[in-house]
Amino acid sequence: MPTSPAKAVATEATPSYRLTTALCALACALAPAYTVRWHLGFYPTTLLEDAILLCLVVFALEYSRHRAPLNWGGPLLVPTLLFVLAGAIAVVTAPGITAALGLYRAYLLEPIAFAFVLLNVIRTPSRAFLVACGLFAGAAAAGLANSVVVASALANHTYQVSQSPPVVVYMTANAVALFVVPLVALAGSLALHGRGVERVCGALFLVLGIVVTVLSFSRGGYVALAMVVTGLALSHRRRHLMLGLAVLATGGLALVAPIRTRVLIETQNVYGNTVASRIDLWTATVQLLRERPLFGAGLAGFPERIKPYFTHLHTEANFIYPHNIVLNFWVETGLLGLLSMAWIIGVAVLVTWRGLTQVTKSWRPYELGALLAMVAVVVHGMVDVPFFKNDLSLEFWTLLGLAWAGRLWSVEQPDPAPAAAPAQAMSRVSIRSA
Repeated sequence: MPTSPAKAVATEATPSYRLTTALCALACALAPAYTVRWHLGFYPTTLLEDAILLCLVVFALEYSRHRAPLNWGGPLLVPTLLFVLAGAIAVVTAPGITAALGLYRAYLLEPIAFAFVLLNVIRTPSRAFLVACGLFAGAAAAGLANSVVVASALANHTYQVSQSPPVVVYMTANAVALFVVPLVALAGSLALHGRGVERVCGALFLVLGIVVTVLSFSRGGYVALAMVVTGLALSHRRRHLMLGLAVLATGGLALVAPIRTRVLIETQNVYGNTVASRIDLWTATVQLLRERPLFGAGLAGFPERIKPYFTHLHTEANFIYPHNIVLNFWVETGLLGLLSMAWIIGVAVLVTWRGLTQVTKSWRPYELGALLAMVAVVVHGMVDVPFFKNDLSLEFWTLLGLAWAGRLWSVEQPDPAPAAAPAQAMSRVSIRSA
């Protein structure tokens, strides 16, 4: 259960964390900037990493002024610690310790520490909105750059949809959808259930995020986006109208030749079909895990240890992960990492679902957004890698941090207004369906 209002309300003795909050928003905006890399002596770093470390340092300085009690994550604490332990074991068992340590630092330690900071400094919905705007800004910059390049290539007939789309900032177009679709969930929730500027900004990014996802030509992203839009529609009191509009929009997109062709490729045995390569990859990964069921391949160890099992590699199938959320965590962090991440996602879903009715009205859009973001992560993760990348791990833990902050700092008073209770609307759908 969240801390009682009497304990959660800030007092004069509680640090304000204004500078930390602003730097957290900046770090979120710089999420795609992990591609800007350099060395400090022997130490490799990125612009994103330095922004996160700056947040941690400033938080420590602001905390030291008052030393208010720290919050440690409630029911997320134990599975998170187990996940950190699993990552440490994965470093020891990896074929290359140096590479494994780099991933451990960038994918586990830093984003988890960042979420801990958010848990303590994001005490109001306005602060949560500032951090959300940081994520939106970063996604908009990377997504728009990618969309302009793809649109230009389509207009000049230099891109055929049977090929991998051109990209900017990221290495693959799928990476765009992996980052943007969970934020579409948050933006859509703010657009439907937020207030004032939250609603306006949410609506703007919702439209932008859908356009960016469509132009990414990521088929896994399309499915994840469809699930997010369905969840948003069901959360609204006029859900039948929303669902109808969503179906019409989907039908309209299906009439666009490049989109239709891109999707139908998966039903044909032609170049650009990824089903066969995914099945081969998953089969080889299962064979690897039969030999190493407890520890997997270790962090950064998959490309090397999959070679004896996946011998028909070519340029389009040079995978560094198994491209399945279950196999990804199992291979990289072992069985303990897989189980602890399943625990984390399960707790996140439970916390956000309950939060839809237990937190105040102003926090509910963040609970719903985080809930649907977890849906997007799992759905897209069935065919891709929704976590093991600097920006994706930061986004994942940021959304969890915002969701739990809402539970922690919100006053527990039920709001009877039906339009502001997405969980109640969704529950009525489930009851009628039953």
